[in-house]
Amino acid sequence: MNVVVWIASGLLAAVFLASGAMKLTATKEKLLANPQMGWATPFPRGLLKFIGAAELAGALGLILPGAFDIATWLVPTAAIGLSALMIGAVITHARRSEFQPVAMNVVLLALAVFVAVERLGPQSF
Repeated sequence: MNVVVWIASGLLAAVFLASGAMKLTATKEKLLANPQMGWATPFPRGLLKFIGAAELAGALGLILPGAFDIATWLVPTAAIGLSALMIGAVITHARRSEFQPVAMNVVLLALAVFVAVERLGPQSF
C-alpha cells in the first residue's frame, strides 16, 4: 500500500507543480487567454499568485519530506492543504457550470484525501 500512496503523491505533485508554476509565472492576461482559465476572471492577480504558490508548496510538501525523511508531518499537512484548495476549485467551477473541471477537481480531491488519510494513519512515516 505504501507504493500506491507514493504513486498517488507523485501524480498529485506533478499536477500541482505544473499548475502552480503556470499560475506563478504567467500574467493574468496570459492566464485568461487560455479558455480553461475563465474562472480566474473575477479573481485579483495577487490571489491567483497565492493559489499558484500554495499549489507549488503543496506539491513539494507531498514529496520532499518523505523522500528525505525530514519533517514527515508535512506530507499529510500538504495533502490536507491541497484538499482545501480542491474544495474551493470544485465550488468555483460548479458555480460556473463547468462540469469537466469539477470532475477533475473531485478526482484530485479524492487523491489528496487518500494521501492525507494514509499518511496520518496506516502508512505514516
